[in-house]
Amino acid sequence: MASRLASQQSAYLRSAAHQPVEWHPWSAEAFERAKRENKPILLDIGAVWCHWCHVMDGESYENPRVAEALNRDWICIKVDRDERPDVDARYQRAVQLFSGQGGWPLTGFLTPDGEVFYGGTYFPPDGMHGRPGFLTVLAELSRIYREEPARVSSQAEQIRRHLEGLAQEASPGPISDDLLHQAAEAIARAFDFRNGGFGTQPKFPHPGACDFLLARWFDTRHPWLRDMVDRTLAAMARGGVFDQIGGGFHRYSVDARWIVPHFEKMAYDNSELLRVYLHAAASAAPAAATEKPQGAQLPQEGEYHRVIEGITDWIMSVLAQPGGGYAASQDADVGLADDGDYFTWTPEEARAAVTEAEFAALVRHYDIDDAGEMHHNPKKNVLWVRQSASEIAAGTGWPADRVAALLESGRGKLRQARAKRQAPSVDTTVYTGWSAMMASALLEAAVYLGRPDVEHHALATLERLFTEGAEQDGAGGVRHALGGADTRVLEDQVHVACSALDGFEVTGDVRWLTRASALARYTWAEFASDDGGLYDLPRHRAGEGFLSQRLKPAQDAPAPSGNGVAGLLAARLAEHTGDPEWRVRLQRLLGGFAGSLAGLSLSSATLLRAADWYLHPAAHVVIVGPADDATARQLMLVARRTYRPRKVLTRLLPGADPSGLPAPLRTMLDGRSPRAYVCAGTACAAPTDDPAELAATITTFARPDA
Repeated sequence: MASRLASQQSAYLRSAAHQPVEWHPWSAEAFERAKRENKPILLDIGAVWCHWCHVMDGESYENPRVAEALNRDWICIKVDRDERPDVDARYQRAVQLFSGQGGWPLTGFLTPDGEVFYGGTYFPPDGMHGRPGFLTVLAELSRIYREEPARVSSQAEQIRRHLEGLAQEASPGPISDDLLHQAAEAIARAFDFRNGGFGTQPKFPHPGACDFLLARWFDTRHPWLRDMVDRTLAAMARGGVFDQIGGGFHRYSVDARWIVPHFEKMAYDNSELLRVYLHAAASAAPAAATEKPQGAQLPQEGEYHRVIEGITDWIMSVLAQPGGGYAASQDADVGLADDGDYFTWTPEEARAAVTEAEFAALVRHYDIDDAGEMHHNPKKNVLWVRQSASEIAAGTGWPADRVAALLESGRGKLRQARAKRQAPSVDTTVYTGWSAMMASALLEAAVYLGRPDVEHHALATLERLFTEGAEQDGAGGVRHALGGADTRVLEDQVHVACSALDGFEVTGDVRWLTRASALARYTWAEFASDDGGLYDLPRHRAGEGFLSQRLKPAQDAPAPSGNGVAGLLAARLAEHTGDPEWRVRLQRLLGGFAGSLAGLSLSSATLLRAADWYLHPAAHVVIVGPADDATARQLMLVARRTYRPRKVLTRLLPGADPSGLPAPLRTMLDGRSPRAYVCAGTACAAPTDDPAELAATITTFARPDA
């Protein structure tokens, strides 16, 4: 029988089309068949980049014995969690009640109505790793479903009621500075002072929390806030969680020291990590004049630049699609027996690629040894920075410049050797929200690195998202994936709208502001709840199973939460348009979550950033001058490069139509140009045409501690 998965857009679903299991994609047809035949549903949620999903596919779903049991007793549904985040978000919560943890593959056992009566993650076919055998689980659950229907109904009802209580991730409350202070202290209690990062292991990056702490440091200048950020970013930069040869971050580290990662690379992780490294690097520059010796360089500044360059190069070489858009992910592995082999090295593999002198330096730098870190092949080494070039020079007596040259040439040769290996596959699906996040981050990276090609591609991406993914230029919303089904989720709407604002700030083209405003109005019309906050799905949306649940996501899980990004969007639109309604919407949104934000802290950093924008005035930087004026261009570069946690930028051309501008901006068109203005709240600094003076003004004007 022809597989129903063969024609699906999802690479994950298509990869299972050859399996002997009679899979359905998520559809009304599958649920109707389950009801008609009175069979329970086996729900598998995974992703093309997921190592253990591939393992379970190979061990169980390609196993004829397992397929026979499934096809006889179950209706089987396979879901790509990247393609259907709405399905994944709901069933993750339910399965966590059984296993105590979520993740992928997610294995749910459902009634024909889509309610969960049992669940877990990875099940080996015959029982191993301390887990029950999948065949045993299937047989017992099938028996219970047939012979004990009351027990199944009772279990499903308990799960449903529990989930209804968890549906709201936060509670209402007042929005205050004390909330931000309490949240920062809660994050500090989770900080790992020895290794950087938060929690123990496994360890996830939490770029949103780092960005929030950096903003708090900017306002308060409390050194402990900056210390947490720098320790975390420096530790990740030196760890195996960062691809030391090819650039880009793997998804997370299995150990507390950031050394051994799960090797998949996600677009949404790298976009937000790129952004926070850019902010950390930019915010170190103003500190040079006031908080460190003249001309000195903070140790991490060079490291941050290396990471920014590495992430950007990886994105442009691996994820960037012709004509705009970014691929969703890169897989961890090539085959089932593989575990990051493309990214790891035995001593023999490294030695064969470089000279003896280069190998001697690389061994010390990357801790290459006969005893590697990978369990499946103990000689395989994850490359991580054990010794810096200066430490190697001090320990060996070699000149420091020679060590640096050996490491640079050695890295290049390892990169060339690795390029000859079969690379893990790339999911080229263009998800609108993730590509928007990436475009926004790359617009920042482009000006930091001086890469006009990167800026050009990012702007082309934004244009493609609106021409191929949006209806009515944003007024009718955006779909989840280009070329896919017309699925609408909150995160895509707000990420694309925010990226359109970034396009406006970079180009000065009011068309981007119009698109952002239209898409934001659509979002509030379709997703807003009656008691503050936005739902993750449109209010009129119906669907099978748990899709009827109403969720208002507060947590960054792991991409920035839809409500957090919506808050940032409303705050920025209030500044750009002068329309007080956006300020009202921001207050209402934050008020619906403020009662729990301090407790959620680490996991809700994007909402905390939105609260920061609400509580403290943003700096509105306005550059006035002809498009071809060299001074105006230099002022724009400085305005884009200078860090301030709450900053919007407007580019005004003399003679432009002032009718759509807020009143303060209209007056700026009457003055001399080129000029730069910085305003915060109800006050404005003196205008300037000096780029250095503009940088200092952005950094200090109306800063809370200034």
